[in-house]
Amino acid sequence: MSMDSAYRGSKLGLLIYGQSHSETIGVYISGLPEGVEPDENFIRSFMARRAPGRNAWSTPRKENDEVFFERAGKTLHGYIVNNNTKPGDYASIMNCPRPSHADYTAGILYGDEAAKSGGGIFSGRMTAPLCIAGAIAICELKKRGIDIHAHIRQIGDVRDDMYFDHEPMDIEFMKALEKCAGNDFPAISQEAGERMKGVIESARMEEDSVGGVVECVVYGMPAGVGGPIFDGIEGKMAQMLYAVPAVKGVEFGNGFAGSGLRGSENNDAFRYDDKGTVRLKTNHSGGILGGISVGDAAPIVFACAVKPTPSIAKTQETVNLAMKTNTEISVHGRHDPCIVPRCVPVIEAAGALALYDMILDTEACDG
Repeated sequence: MSMDSAYRGSKLGLLIYGQSHSETIGVYISGLPEGVEPDENFIRSFMARRAPGRNAWSTPRKENDEVFFERAGKTLHGYIVNNNTKPGDYASIMNCPRPSHADYTAGILYGDEAAKSGGGIFSGRMTAPLCIAGAIAICELKKRGIDIHAHIRQIGDVRDDMYFDHEPMDIEFMKALEKCAGNDFPAISQEAGERMKGVIESARMEEDSVGGVVECVVYGMPAGVGGPIFDGIEGKMAQMLYAVPAVKGVEFGNGFAGSGLRGSENNDAFRYDDKGTVRLKTNHSGGILGGISVGDAAPIVFACAVKPTPSIAKTQETVNLAMKTNTEISVHGRHDPCIVPRCVPVIEAAGALALYDMILDTEACDG
């Protein structure tokens, strides 16, 4: 059984291959319109936002993540050469599945073919090929006037400035969110960012980890994209967002918070602005009604819950599958005490891919 992973969208197709410690990792992209070429300068800067080994809150594993491209007919192949692999870090725990990792279930599915070194294809390392494809999607969306920007909404109990603290079309928030891409730590509030770093450092010093929430806003999405039931924006985007290994929850608009409100509190009233454009007075729906984008009425807003990094040095309970005994495990090596900061561009990439696929489908129908 192949350990590659394929996405089959309405127009786009992706095939992600490789493993955390394999020689190369990459993605085959099919369905791109004729003339679409990767913007290598943008891709280089985008990949740098996700790359490891850049700061105190990420894994010390250092990878340049230089992307190489080649074409095979109509398929674009983007790949990275891994140059800092250390599979020996996992030799002592080969038969002991790490808690909250895919070690145990991958063994059930793939048997002896399952790579136990660094999580194999299940590793967060494999979000790099997703970002290669996502960076292309981001560029293509931007050509259509669509911008997608994410930031850290929360780490531990520390919360950043967020979309729902403002009016639905607040220009200043939009500008602040856009600047996050250039921040060393992708939070809007510098004060909140420093407190978040403190939470991460505290977890690291205790040989532990911490999770958080990434919020993403999409501006400029045209109205009328999506559809009912299986064709809704939420379902299409959720499939791609859950492809990110650390994502354990996805919400659109005010999501779970809305379940505690009455309809009169949660409903988004319509109104005309002074230019005669239909707007939403609030945006609890996240810019999506009936699975369809509302366009200028409000941006698309979604958030992803990111779990704490499961690889921690703190002692945990597990089993030895070879000896069939209970045992304990302490996972050493190179791991992020918090994956959330590096997850921000990954969420942008995943969201952009889903939306770009839907845009291409809409354009094909309109054409």
